[in-house]
Amino acid sequence: MDTKFGFSSFAETWNGRLAMMGFIIGLGTELLTGQGILSQIGIG
Repeated sequence: MDTKFGFSSFAETWNGRLAMMGFIIGLGTELLTGQGILSQIGIG
């Protein structure tokens, strides 16, 4: 059964892609602003 929910190859592929994009966006924002991610959201 080819499902689009749960631990399927489709879900894991997209989860990995979105995680990589989030990491790159966070790193780029940190480099542009000079602040860490935690200080940008008011925690650090």
